[in-house]
Amino acid sequence: MNLTPDDLIDFENDIIECFNNKKIKAPIHLYSNNEIEMINIFQKIDINDWVCCTWRSHYQCLLKGVPKDLIKQKILDGKSISLSFPDYKIISSAIVGGIIPIAVGLGMANKIKNSNDKVFCFMGDMGSETGIAHESIKYSLNHELNIYWIVEDNNKSVCTDTRKTWNMECLTYENMKSDKIIYYKYNNKYPHAGGGKRIQF
Repeated sequence: MNLTPDDLIDFENDIIECFNNKKIKAPIHLYSNNEIEMINIFQKIDINDWVCCTWRSHYQCLLKGVPKDLIKQKILDGKSISLSFPDYKIISSAIVGGIIPIAVGLGMANKIKNSNDKVFCFMGDMGSETGIAHESIKYSLNHELNIYWIVEDNNKSVCTDTRKTWNMECLTYENMKSDKIIYYKYNNKYPHAGGGKRIQF
């Protein structure tokens, strides 16, 4: 899908306007300032590859080719944090770490079928430090599953600082040399959820 950074930004601006005008009666999680990184990652992703996401997945759905109007309607229906479009091979989970073992299952299924299709699994900085992430990444690397792990570090783990929580200067995968681990840092202008304006429904 040939989208520009402005296309992605315009979509999130539309969603935040809907949210602030009380048209979305459920949580939303927005991206900003990582459009170039996302577009570059999706240049590696083919139509038959699976994409696994957290509760922040608007950009992934757009870049995977899901029609904009279909995504927006799901968000208006209150499903922003659990967008899943199996026909486009993209799924999300609103559970911290919940999507990670699903990615392993998809990667294992591809290996059993001798498929060259890939799996791309997105996670946040705190999610990457959970036990399920460490076990799943270790398993996929040691069993040579065709899974790419994308750690998106926006330094926002709800209201906690990931590095302070674990008393570490660097995240586990921040400097790891592996072609199957993609790490990038960005400064999201939005808070963990919503758009920074209190909405009373």
